[in-house]
Amino acid sequence: MLRLQVLSGHLRPGPPGPLADRARLRSSVCGAAVQDRPEDVVIVHGRRTAIGRAKRGRFKDTTPDELLSSVMKAVLSDVKLNPHKLGDVCVGNVLQPGAGALVARVAHFLSGFPEEVPVFTVNRQCSSGLQALLNIAGAIRSGTIDLGLACGVESMSLRSMTNPGDLSSRVTEVDQARACLIPMGITSENVAEKFGISREKQDAFAVSSHQKAARAQTLGLFKQEIVPVQTRMVDGSGAEVEVMVSEDEGVRPGTSMEGLSRLRPAFSPDGSTTAGNSSQVSDGAAAVLLGRRSAVEALGLGVLGVLRGSAVVGVPPDLMGIGPAVAIPAALERAGCLLRGEAGHPAAQGGHAAARAEAQEQTVTPQT
Repeated sequence: MLRLQVLSGHLRPGPPGPLADRARLRSSVCGAAVQDRPEDVVIVHGRRTAIGRAKRGRFKDTTPDELLSSVMKAVLSDVKLNPHKLGDVCVGNVLQPGAGALVARVAHFLSGFPEEVPVFTVNRQCSSGLQALLNIAGAIRSGTIDLGLACGVESMSLRSMTNPGDLSSRVTEVDQARACLIPMGITSENVAEKFGISREKQDAFAVSSHQKAARAQTLGLFKQEIVPVQTRMVDGSGAEVEVMVSEDEGVRPGTSMEGLSRLRPAFSPDGSTTAGNSSQVSDGAAAVLLGRRSAVEALGLGVLGVLRGSAVVGVPPDLMGIGPAVAIPAALERAGCLLRGEAGHPAAQGGHAAARAEAQEQTVTPQT
């Protein structure tokens, strides 16, 4: 509930006051007080690899099928589930050829899964892994399957974002179609300009993020979720060496406002987005086991959370970074965590009007 309160408070403006009052989240509906139902879609278990720094990290030479296989095997091994019990596997992926269909099937067999268990891929850009989760949840809700594995994988080291593929010659004739080709860094500058997000605010957020991540890493809070991966990489001398990757590589404990202030804008000469306050390009994978509560309990498996609602909402392609500000309030409302009509952020209103690029978030209720 605290996470939902914080998210809601960030995304919807309101008068000063306690965060819980401003967010007006209905814990009696959205939280643990909701009565458990046999048909609930529940989260059983999840694991991820460490997040590697693309091009320079220890996963730079590791293929995405190997990354994916490591988490697929770990999730089922942890809960001692035979892969024959899976009704379907969905993998979210953005950059691999053919939306990663071959990569997913190869990873499927590298994991020792039987051929009878199907697998498919989905590409919803930055929300591909979340869409994989929704696809599996939808199959469970419809009664098509009882258990499924939702995954996400990306190797930004081995695949480039710069090739858009084959497009119509008319792409430049329609403004919003042309806007789909705008680089992410420029869309970040567009959001900062439109909504008055200063360089100082971005740097402060980056410092806070690194501090929290560094503290969590120091306390070992990520260890239970990370699957250590033994792999090989080519080092600076050209030699192939074996390495164990078990910690996120993008955390910079020494990040400071002073240090970030010295960085030049990365995408526009007079912009505010820098290498220090924007996200890194990464390599990694994750997998989550979902099921119908009745089936999960029959197998004696535990329940980590319940999927209460979801939302997919379009926003202008040149402002695609506002996607969460539109989709999260909609997901909260559908899950019964917001009073109807409260999801009225100005960014959300603008996104609903344009409705072109896609964004997605889910709401999950912790199980107590």
